[in-house]
Amino acid sequence: MRLAADLILSSRHLVALVGAGMSAESGIPTYRGPRGQWTRFGEPSMLSYQHFTRDPVAWWAQRLENEVSPDNPVYELARAAEQAAPNPGHHALVELERQGYLKCTITQNVDNLHRVAGSANVLEIHGNRTLLRCLDCGYRLPRKDHPLDSLPPRCPECQGIMKLDTVMFGEAIPPQVLKACLAQAQQCDCMLLIGTSGTVKPAARLPVEAQARGASLVEINDAATHLTSLCDVVLQGPSGRLLPTLVELVNSGGR
Repeated sequence: MRLAADLILSSRHLVALVGAGMSAESGIPTYRGPRGQWTRFGEPSMLSYQHFTRDPVAWWAQRLENEVSPDNPVYELARAAEQAAPNPGHHALVELERQGYLKCTITQNVDNLHRVAGSANVLEIHGNRTLLRCLDCGYRLPRKDHPLDSLPPRCPECQGIMKLDTVMFGEAIPPQVLKACLAQAQQCDCMLLIGTSGTVKPAARLPVEAQARGASLVEINDAATHLTSLCDVVLQGPSGRLLPTLVELVNSGGR
């Protein structure tokens, strides 16, 4: 823990890469694992995005129905996300940002909890469940501010078709987001890997890119991952417990 604090204290550009493990500590089900959604219900089609673009009216109609069907996994996940609140790990990242150490949080989670907690510099590589995004111009706006009484919803800027901001299987990550994430990985000299299994690309490539450019890697996770062997420091345990302790140590100068 002291070594991790020292790496943060000596860093000029600290970046956090966050995965589903942090959201799980707020009560949001993971996708993989023994109780993961995909383990219990099966993985979504790898052609999900193609299904959407082929018939966005039918996709939206089915989606809205699923969101109010208690036996549907979409309903389960939506209710869990709506009821979730940021945990101490989220607030610890906010504190690191407030102190000037943490320059950017790259999150693979779509639950909006980083922003609710107060993080300002956030890149959502897989999108944000609370937003809609235009397929034509990329305009994003809160879903709650856009009526869904006419399907598919249309962009108020260009009248293009709007989808959920979350990135589907078969859909490319918005280029500007991916470019910004890569720029952070190339610029950072220390990266915190928090609750991420290191299996989902392209996010899993970011720590490799950072390390290749000389960055130190600090992993905070309940269990070993595909990235553990690459890391300079490994802290095993829940991020909601370890991150606040780490911030306290940073505040005391690493002693």
